Amino acid sequence: MEPEITPMAHDETFRFTCSSRVACFNECCRDLNQFLTPYDILRLKNRLKLTSNRFLEIFTTQHTGPETGFPVVALKPVDTHERKCPFVRTSGCSVYEDRPSSCRIYPLARAISRSRETGEISEHFAHLKESHCLGHRQNKTQTVQTWIERQELAPYNEQNDRLIEIISLKNRLKPGPLDLASARMFHLALYDLDIFRRKVFEDGLLSDFAVEAALLAQARKEDILLLQIGFAWIKTYLFSADVSYGSEHPRQTT
Repeated sequence: MEPEITPMAHDETFRFTCSSRVACFNECCRDLNQFLTPYDILRLKNRLKLTSNRFLEIFTTQHTGPETGFPVVALKPVDTHERKCPFVRTSGCSVYEDRPSSCRIYPLARAISRSRETGEISEHFAHLKESHCLGHRQNKTQTVQTWIERQELAPYNEQNDRLIEIISLKNRLKPGPLDLASARMFHLALYDLDIFRRKVFEDGLLSDFAVEAALLAQARKEDILLLQIGFAWIKTYLFSADVSYGSEHPRQTT
Protein backbone atom coordinates (compact mmCIF):
# COMPACT_ATOMS: atom_id res chain seq x y z
CA MET A 1 0.00 0.00 0.00
CA GLU A 2 1.29 3.44 -0.95
CA PRO A 3 2.02 5.83 1.95
CA GLU A 4 -0.19 8.80 2.69
CA ILE A 5 1.91 11.84 1.72
CA THR A 6 1.22 15.29 3.18
CA PRO A 7 3.32 18.36 2.26
CA MET A 8 4.51 20.21 5.36
CA ALA A 9 6.13 23.53 6.23
CA HIS A 10 9.01 23.92 8.69
CA ASP A 11 6.73 25.07 11.50
CA GLU A 12 3.99 22.46 11.02
CA THR A 13 3.65 19.65 13.55
CA PHE A 14 3.24 15.91 13.16
CA ARG A 15 2.81 13.03 15.57
CA PHE A 16 5.49 10.35 15.63
CA THR A 17 7.70 8.39 18.02
CA CYS A 18 9.97 5.42 17.37
CA SER A 19 11.36 3.38 20.25
CA SER A 20 11.55 -0.18 21.56
CA ARG A 21 8.22 0.44 23.29
CA VAL A 22 6.45 0.70 19.92
CA ALA A 23 5.21 -2.71 18.73
CA CYS A 24 6.63 -2.38 15.21
CA PHE A 25 10.16 -1.53 16.44
CA ASN A 26 12.80 -2.70 13.92
CA GLU A 27 10.18 -3.66 11.31
CA CYS A 28 11.25 -0.78 9.09
CA CYS A 29 14.73 -2.35 9.00
CA ARG A 30 13.40 -5.32 7.04
CA ASP A 31 12.46 -5.67 3.37
CA LEU A 32 15.47 -3.47 2.75
CA ASN A 33 15.69 -1.06 -0.16
CA GLN A 34 18.21 1.36 1.31
CA PHE A 35 20.23 3.60 -1.01
CA LEU A 36 23.34 5.28 0.34
CA THR A 37 24.75 8.72 -0.41
CA PRO A 38 28.51 9.44 -0.41
CA TYR A 39 28.23 11.09 3.00
CA ASP A 40 26.31 8.09 4.37
CA ILE A 41 29.20 5.86 3.32
CA LEU A 42 31.80 8.21 4.78
CA ARG A 43 30.10 8.12 8.17
CA LEU A 44 29.46 4.37 8.17
CA LYS A 45 32.90 3.24 7.02
CA ASN A 46 34.56 5.43 9.65
CA ARG A 47 32.17 4.16 12.31
CA LEU A 48 33.11 0.59 11.44
CA LYS A 49 36.81 1.46 11.05
CA LEU A 50 36.90 0.11 7.50
CA THR A 51 38.38 1.51 4.33
CA SER A 52 35.79 2.73 1.85
CA ASN A 53 36.45 -0.05 -0.66
CA ARG A 54 36.23 -2.69 2.07
CA PHE A 55 32.94 -1.24 3.33
CA LEU A 56 31.56 -1.21 -0.21
CA GLU A 57 32.64 -4.81 -0.75
CA ILE A 58 31.10 -6.15 2.47
CA PHE A 59 27.96 -4.10 2.97
CA THR A 60 26.72 -2.85 -0.40
CA THR A 61 25.38 -3.82 -3.77
CA GLN A 62 25.97 -1.59 -6.76
CA HIS A 63 24.38 -1.08 -10.14
CA THR A 64 24.21 1.57 -12.81
CA GLY A 65 21.18 3.81 -13.20
CA PRO A 66 19.74 2.83 -16.61
CA GLU A 67 18.80 6.38 -17.60
CA THR A 68 21.69 8.38 -16.11
CA GLY A 69 24.61 5.98 -16.01
CA PHE A 70 25.35 7.14 -12.45
CA PRO A 71 26.49 4.44 -10.02
CA VAL A 72 23.80 3.53 -7.47
CA VAL A 73 24.94 2.10 -4.13
CA ALA A 74 22.58 0.30 -1.72
CA LEU A 75 22.94 -1.56 1.56
CA LYS A 76 23.16 -5.33 1.10
CA PRO A 77 20.51 -7.26 3.11
CA VAL A 78 21.82 -9.99 5.40
CA ASP A 79 19.38 -12.61 4.15
CA THR A 80 17.19 -13.13 1.11
CA HIS A 81 13.98 -13.90 3.01
CA GLU A 82 13.53 -11.00 5.43
CA ARG A 83 16.03 -8.72 3.65
CA LYS A 84 17.16 -7.27 6.98
CA CYS A 85 19.54 -4.35 7.35
CA PRO A 86 23.02 -5.65 8.23
CA PHE A 87 23.16 -3.24 11.18
CA VAL A 88 19.85 -3.99 12.89
CA ARG A 89 19.93 -5.84 16.20
CA THR A 90 17.18 -6.84 18.64
CA SER A 91 18.02 -3.74 20.67
CA GLY A 92 17.85 -1.48 17.61
CA CYS A 93 20.33 0.05 15.17
CA SER A 94 23.95 -0.80 15.97
CA VAL A 95 25.23 2.24 14.02
CA TYR A 96 22.55 4.62 15.22
CA GLU A 97 24.80 7.66 15.70
CA ASP A 98 25.98 7.31 12.08
CA ARG A 99 22.83 5.92 10.48
CA PRO A 100 22.06 7.01 6.88
CA SER A 101 20.18 10.22 6.15
CA SER A 102 17.06 8.43 4.88
CA CYS A 103 16.79 6.62 8.24
CA ARG A 104 17.27 9.85 10.16
CA ILE A 105 14.64 11.87 8.35
CA TYR A 106 11.84 9.27 8.40
CA PRO A 107 8.84 9.79 8.59
CA LEU A 108 9.62 12.90 6.58
CA ALA A 109 10.89 13.27 3.04
CA ARG A 110 12.90 16.23 1.78
CA ALA A 111 13.40 17.75 -1.64
CA ILE A 112 15.15 20.94 -2.75
CA SER A 113 14.72 23.40 -5.58
CA ARG A 114 17.02 26.17 -6.77
CA SER A 115 15.90 29.56 -8.08
CA ARG A 116 17.20 30.17 -11.60
CA GLU A 117 17.28 33.92 -10.91
CA THR A 118 19.04 34.00 -7.53
CA GLY A 119 20.49 30.52 -7.13
CA GLU A 120 18.85 30.31 -3.71
CA ILE A 121 17.95 26.81 -2.51
CA SER A 122 14.50 26.13 -1.05
CA GLU A 123 13.61 23.08 1.03
CA HIS A 124 10.35 21.18 0.67
CA PHE A 125 9.13 18.59 3.16
CA ALA A 126 6.42 15.95 3.20
CA HIS A 127 5.12 13.65 5.92
CA LEU A 128 4.95 9.94 5.01
CA LYS A 129 2.32 7.90 6.85
CA GLU A 130 2.63 4.18 6.17
CA SER A 131 0.04 1.69 7.40
CA HIS A 132 2.59 -0.69 8.94
CA CYS A 133 4.23 2.03 11.07
CA LEU A 134 2.73 2.46 14.54
CA GLY A 135 4.92 5.41 15.41
CA HIS A 136 2.23 7.69 13.99
CA ARG A 137 -0.18 6.53 16.69
CA GLN A 138 2.03 7.74 19.54
CA ASN A 139 1.29 10.94 21.41
CA LYS A 140 4.51 12.90 20.94
CA THR A 141 4.34 15.79 18.48
CA GLN A 142 7.06 18.00 17.02
CA THR A 143 7.56 20.47 14.21
CA VAL A 144 9.41 19.60 11.04
CA GLN A 145 12.20 21.96 12.05
CA THR A 146 12.52 20.39 15.50
CA TRP A 147 12.70 16.92 13.97
CA ILE A 148 15.46 18.00 11.56
CA GLU A 149 17.47 19.42 14.46
CA ARG A 150 16.96 16.44 16.77
CA GLN A 151 17.98 13.99 14.07
CA GLU A 152 21.14 16.03 13.39
CA LEU A 153 20.43 16.16 9.68
CA ALA A 154 22.22 19.42 8.86
CA PRO A 155 25.60 17.89 7.84
CA TYR A 156 23.84 15.16 5.85
CA ASN A 157 21.66 17.66 4.00
CA GLU A 158 24.64 19.89 3.23
CA GLN A 159 26.65 17.11 1.60
CA ASN A 160 23.66 15.41 -0.04
CA ASP A 161 22.70 18.71 -1.66
CA ARG A 162 26.10 18.73 -3.38
CA LEU A 163 25.20 15.37 -4.91
CA ILE A 164 21.77 16.62 -5.96
CA GLU A 165 23.40 19.62 -7.65
CA ILE A 166 25.61 17.32 -9.73
CA ILE A 167 22.63 15.17 -10.72
CA SER A 168 20.72 18.32 -11.71
CA LEU A 169 23.65 19.54 -13.82
CA LYS A 170 23.86 16.12 -15.44
CA ASN A 171 20.16 16.14 -16.37
CA ARG A 172 20.49 19.63 -17.82
CA LEU A 173 23.88 19.49 -19.55
CA LYS A 174 24.44 15.80 -20.31
CA PRO A 175 21.14 13.97 -20.74
CA GLY A 176 21.42 10.25 -21.31
CA PRO A 177 23.72 7.66 -19.74
CA LEU A 178 27.27 8.52 -18.72
CA ASP A 179 30.11 6.79 -20.50
CA LEU A 180 31.87 4.07 -18.53
CA ALA A 181 34.99 6.13 -17.76
CA SER A 182 32.93 9.01 -16.35
CA ALA A 183 30.84 6.65 -14.23
CA ARG A 184 34.00 5.11 -12.79
CA MET A 185 35.43 8.51 -11.88
CA PHE A 186 32.14 9.56 -10.30
CA HIS A 187 32.16 6.43 -8.15
CA LEU A 188 35.84 6.84 -7.27
CA ALA A 189 35.66 10.48 -6.17
CA LEU A 190 32.41 10.29 -4.22
CA TYR A 191 31.98 6.73 -2.95
CA ASP A 192 35.46 5.20 -2.67
CA LEU A 193 37.25 7.96 -0.77
CA ASP A 194 40.25 5.97 0.40
CA ILE A 195 41.16 4.88 -3.13
CA PHE A 196 40.45 8.43 -4.32
CA ARG A 197 42.89 9.72 -1.67
CA ARG A 198 45.58 7.38 -2.99
CA LYS A 199 44.95 8.46 -6.56
CA VAL A 200 45.16 12.12 -5.53
CA PHE A 201 48.28 11.99 -3.39
CA GLU A 202 50.23 9.17 -5.03
CA ASP A 203 49.15 9.41 -8.67
CA GLY A 204 48.51 13.17 -8.99
CA LEU A 205 44.89 12.81 -10.08
CA LEU A 206 44.08 16.45 -9.26
CA SER A 207 47.23 17.95 -10.73
CA ASP A 208 45.20 20.08 -13.18
CA PHE A 209 42.50 21.05 -10.67
CA ALA A 210 42.57 24.41 -8.87
CA VAL A 211 42.59 23.65 -5.16
CA GLU A 212 44.47 25.52 -2.44
CA ALA A 213 47.59 23.60 -1.43
CA ALA A 214 46.93 23.95 2.31
CA LEU A 215 43.41 22.52 1.94
CA LEU A 216 44.61 19.69 -0.24
CA ALA A 217 47.20 18.79 2.39
CA GLN A 218 44.49 18.90 5.05
CA ALA A 219 42.32 16.59 2.93
CA ARG A 220 45.02 13.94 3.18
CA LYS A 221 43.68 13.26 6.69
CA GLU A 222 40.13 14.65 6.64
CA ASP A 223 37.52 12.62 4.77
CA ILE A 224 34.86 15.31 4.75
CA LEU A 225 37.19 17.82 3.12
CA LEU A 226 38.33 15.25 0.59
CA LEU A 227 34.70 14.48 -0.26
CA GLN A 228 33.93 18.17 -0.79
CA ILE A 229 36.94 18.48 -3.07
CA GLY A 230 35.71 15.38 -4.89
CA PHE A 231 32.31 16.98 -5.48
CA ALA A 232 33.96 20.10 -6.91
CA TRP A 233 36.37 18.11 -9.08
CA ILE A 234 33.59 15.96 -10.52
CA LYS A 235 31.87 19.11 -11.78
CA THR A 236 35.03 19.91 -13.73
CA TYR A 237 35.55 16.35 -14.92
CA LEU A 238 31.98 15.73 -16.08
CA PHE A 239 30.88 19.15 -17.30
CA SER A 240 34.13 21.04 -18.03
CA ALA A 241 32.92 23.59 -15.46
CA ASP A 242 35.43 26.21 -14.32
CA VAL A 243 35.36 25.24 -10.65
CA SER A 244 37.95 25.52 -7.92
CA TYR A 245 38.06 24.64 -4.26
CA GLY A 246 38.96 27.45 -1.87
CA SER A 247 39.08 28.17 1.82
CA GLU A 248 35.30 28.52 2.22
CA HIS A 249 33.59 26.12 -0.18
CA PRO A 250 33.63 24.93 -3.78
CA ARG A 251 33.05 27.97 -5.95
CA GLN A 252 32.32 28.49 -9.60
CA THR A 253 34.71 31.08 -10.97
CA THR A 254 32.85 31.96 -14.17
